[in-house]
Order: sequence, then structure tokens, then C-alpha cells
Amino acid sequence: MRTSWNGSLSFGLVSIPIGLAPATKPAARQSDVSFRQLHRECGTPIKQKRWCPKHDRELTQDEIVRGFEVAKGQFVIVEDADLEALERQDDSRSIEITRFVQQDSVDPIYFDRTYFLVPESGAAQRRPYVLLLEAMSETGTAALGRFIRAGRESLCLVRAKDEALVLETLFLVEDVHSAAEIAEAVEGTAVKKSELDLARQVIDSLSGEFEPAELTSDYRRDLKALLEAKLSGEEIAVPEPEEEKAPAIDLLAALKASVAAARGEDVGKKRAPAKRKAASGAKSRSRARS
Repeated sequence: MRTSWNGSLSFGLVSIPIGLAPATKPAARQSDVSFRQLHRECGTPIKQKRWCPKHDRELTQDEIVRGFEVAKGQFVIVEDADLEALERQDDSRSIEITRFVQQDSVDPIYFDRTYFLVPESGAAQRRPYVLLLEAMSETGTAALGRFIRAGRESLCLVRAKDEALVLETLFLVEDVHSAAEIAEAVEGTAVKKSELDLARQVIDSLSGEFEPAELTSDYRRDLKALLEAKLSGEEIAVPEPEEEKAPAIDLLAALKASVAAARGEDVGKKRAPAKRKAASGAKSRSRARS
């Protein structure tokens, strides 16, 4: 497995040689199909120019600096040297474990990017890797730590995943929005026991095992099919817009319908005999009157 960073995982007096290998593909956060912007008239890729509207001309790279906007149209200029002075010149290349915590106590909302921790090839180097992996798996713990990469500090969580250790880079607490506004909005909202029981039935009827193979994208599949069709010269038909379903107003009725649907029952068919019975009853009464 190709690594993008090599160093060691350290805690106490233990040091385990490892490498970081991205666990996801570079374009994993997007579709795997990328587009270029073209001039519609001739199909030529357009160029983005660094243009100064004040001097009405294109700028070279050495004429451009970073600026932080403190007020409308007012900037503080930050030079590369200013940022370099803040970067920590740390060449230890070590992921320093600061604390072991219960893995389920760390909310995944703080997870940023995932990396595999790749052990060294030698048996002597792999032994402490396996020892830490098995100990963390048995105790359900994960390790909080930090390391320096490209002069910048990254916070991380090391956890066991199957037969490997993985590292999650973490967002800072100030980068994660609070859910307090939502908690305030739902505070005091009560649900009936009958509704809760039906909701549990819906959950039970749809419960199953997590299958990674099911994480597929219909959009990605359809996009590839669209491109292949265009390459072969097919005319693309624009589908008719689907009629939006009216939102359910009666929560209890919607839950009952959901339970029935999950059980494979056709609510409409179950109601049909009742309607036919009512209709036949009306005809009988009509004949009786006549």
C-alpha cells in the first residue's frame, strides 16, 4: 500500500514505525467524473486569468499576495514568511498519543479524513503494531494524538478497524457547529406512546446488517450512462418531472402505513373489500326500497 507520510506512532516509551496511506480515493468526496468548462461556441477549454480590475491587466504569480478582509474592502496583507514563522519546524515525524479513550465516546462529527496506518515490513516492527491493534480491539479504546505534517499540526484519533489501525484527522471544536439550536427547537415536544411503539416497529422491520457493497450511487451510474450515450450519438430524452407526494399530516396513520409497507402488505388492497362491501350493501338497500 502506497504511503503519503512516514514516521512513527509513539506512546510512553513505545515507538511503532508506520506510514499513512489514504483510505479513500482523491475524488471520493465528489463524483468520479470531472468536468472542464468550455466555450460553448467552439468547445475550447477556457482559461482563468488573475486579473486586477483597478489596473485592468493580468497579474503574474509574484505580484499576488494573500489578504485577510477585516472590513469591506480593507485587507491585512499576510506574506509567506509570516505563515512560515507560525509553522512548527518539527522533524520528529512522530504521531504522539496523548490519551486513550473509549472509541464510542468520540462523535464521528469530528472526523475529517481517514488513513490506514501501514506497518513496516519487518517482523520485529510489526509485532508492536499487532499488539496495540489487539489491545485496542479487546478494550474498545481509541487513541487521541497529534502530529506535524508539512509544518502544520493535525489532531487525530487512532482506532482499530478489522485487522488494521486507522487514523482519523479531527476537526477542531471551533470548526463544528453546535446542535443547541435544534435541541432548543424540539424541547418540550412530546410524542404519544402509541406513536413511539409504531416507530419502533418500523425500525425493527427495516433493521439489518451494514453492507459496504450497498454504498453505491445511482447518480454516478446514471452519469456514466449519460456520457456513454452522448459518445455514441444517442439523443437524450428529458424525463417528465415526477409528481411530489403530499406530506403526511396524520403521524399515527403514516406510521401504521409504514409498518404495513415494511411487512409487504398492500394497504390499498386491504381497504378495497370494505369499499366493495359498502357498495354492495348500498345496492341491496336500493333494491329493497324499490
